[in-house]
Amino acid sequence: MVPGTPSRCELAVSRWCPSCPRLVNEVNPLSRLLVVDDEERIRRLLQRVFQAEGYAVDLAATGTEGLEAATQRSYDLVLLDLMLPDRSGAGVLVELLDRLPGARVVVLSAVPEIGTRVQVLDAGALDFLPKPFVIAELLARVRVRLREPSGGGGGDRFLQVGDLRLDTQRRTVSVGNQQTALSQREFVLLTHLMQRANQVCSREELLADVWGYQFDPGSNVVDVYVRRLRSKLHALRRIETVRNVGYCLPAS
Repeated sequence: MVPGTPSRCELAVSRWCPSCPRLVNEVNPLSRLLVVDDEERIRRLLQRVFQAEGYAVDLAATGTEGLEAATQRSYDLVLLDLMLPDRSGAGVLVELLDRLPGARVVVLSAVPEIGTRVQVLDAGALDFLPKPFVIAELLARVRVRLREPSGGGGGDRFLQVGDLRLDTQRRTVSVGNQQTALSQREFVLLTHLMQRANQVCSREELLADVWGYQFDPGSNVVDVYVRRLRSKLHALRRIETVRNVGYCLPAS
């Protein structure tokens, strides 16, 4: 076997084709990822693959270890398995987002049920990729998630639509003296609506641009997050529902 080539076991787990061209990292080469998975061969495989793409990678084998690592160090993305030995991965997701509302989490799991996928997406996961997965697709999804606005700076700090003011560094939205913090997904959704103020954004568009789906997963996740935005700040109730189409944020 050529040194560094995944074993037959690893190929069966990941369906990675060694002949596929290496993908060049298009994001910050110092992006740090946390992989939380109880299977050592998967952790090590992902560590090698992501390090080869220029990422720094830390590993955790349990939900408790993952939570401790995520709260002690800053990560650009967390890859989380749902079937962990000490606790539910879905519970870890909820607790992580409670502690760190801006955390970016991609769920990797062999759980096939659509209901589970919808549950973790509604809970705040950025994406869900079923196992076994194709490494090239996983890398592409990670690059997409890392390119999403995170409030980390760069460009104009504030986005203004009417009296709504979005702070892209602190990830807060305010009207006058009223201010509220946003989760990562709420922030990305509101950014999209504000950038397209006075335009109707279809549910399909929002699923594609905010959630990364090119199809409707059969979830009302868009409606759920619009309701969350409306409940956070009175002024956000102005987000209009365009029946059978989507949503629109009026500029005034």
